[in-house]
Amino acid sequence: MIRSKLISIGDEILIGQIVNTNAAYIGEKMFSIGIPVHKTVVISDEETSLLQEFEDSYQNYDVTIITGGLGPTHDDITKPALAKFFDDKLVIDNEVLEHVKNFFSSRKIEMPLINEGQALVPENSEVIWNSNGTAPGIWIEKNNKIFVAMPGVPYEMKPMVESFVLPRLIKKFSNDNSKIYLQKTILTTGIGESSLYEMFGDIENILDGNKLAFLPSATGVRLRMNVIGEDENDALVKLRAFENRIREKASDYVYGENDDTLQSVVGSLLRQSGKTLSLAESCTGGRISSSIVSVAGSSDYYRGGICAYANEEKIRLLKVSKETLKQHGAVSREVAVQMAEGARNLLCTDYALSTTGIAGPSGATPDKPIGLVWIGFSSSEKSYAMEFHFGNKREVNIERSSQRALEILRRELLKIKIKF
Repeated sequence: MIRSKLISIGDEILIGQIVNTNAAYIGEKMFSIGIPVHKTVVISDEETSLLQEFEDSYQNYDVTIITGGLGPTHDDITKPALAKFFDDKLVIDNEVLEHVKNFFSSRKIEMPLINEGQALVPENSEVIWNSNGTAPGIWIEKNNKIFVAMPGVPYEMKPMVESFVLPRLIKKFSNDNSKIYLQKTILTTGIGESSLYEMFGDIENILDGNKLAFLPSATGVRLRMNVIGEDENDALVKLRAFENRIREKASDYVYGENDDTLQSVVGSLLRQSGKTLSLAESCTGGRISSSIVSVAGSSDYYRGGICAYANEEKIRLLKVSKETLKQHGAVSREVAVQMAEGARNLLCTDYALSTTGIAGPSGATPDKPIGLVWIGFSSSEKSYAMEFHFGNKREVNIERSSQRALEILRRELLKIKIKF
């Protein structure tokens, strides 16, 4: 098996200033071509650390992909470290230099002299063109070992991976790697990781020699499947059978796959049924509305929403009864129902959702703790509200409330019995 390693460079990753999304992206792409990443490391912009990792890569891996440290400043030392490791020297690439100059002139900006250094590349390397920035990528091949260095900026790195790195690797190792690797992710919501795991029963029967990862988040559990086949057909057959076993066990909790979002899935169902939706949000503060309109074409089914945070606006806009608010409080089944009904009547839609809760960190009472949320649903046939307790983290409460509201709607549209 061809072995690969990923090195992410940057103190900003180590101190938690940014999230290393590059590792997830590259890992997925490498797996898709049958060269899975066996090791990922994050290191600082420090020469000794880089050289140690380069030595480990050279001794133990066939392909090493490096991101970060290709900028023009003093702390960008990837190129000098590579040149030192391979006993090479840095030289000016005139095409890259012209590209850097044009990059600044096209933006009517005078190029700082320091940026000329971005045209320096190891003499015995191949340049990977950067159409979206000034730092070129670098491809070094020696003794059948491959080192690829690219910028850490995702929108610069990704085109390099897709247009240059992956095709070159496929061509390089086409005769050495006969196995086919396939991956797919099933998306679930409304159930926790441990409960979902218990539903699977004997996990070995589900796996049947394949790999399955449970990836929980605040809004659901992603189930990532990995299979290896002797050829493409064998891998596809294994993946379909594996997916069928998972879907059978996870049942109604599955709402999509791979890059699907719950708002896009719900949107498709609304469009297919010719139905419309409105919202009445309090504790979610417009989060549900924002997620819905992030989907192109949502105007086909989404009429609008009311963000009625204050009780006065619940009364004025949504026609919530003053008496109901006085008797039951804003965070109650009764108010959630009236909010949903008010939005549906006001905006003349087929369905409406509402949220009212105590997101925290303040506002709790002895009988209404932080994390208590009522989610309402209304249609011409019925109106109801469901009670949830989402914990004591404000942002998590808002995120979970928004996801759960959309999941209630999904189950109504598919006529799935509501159960959480």
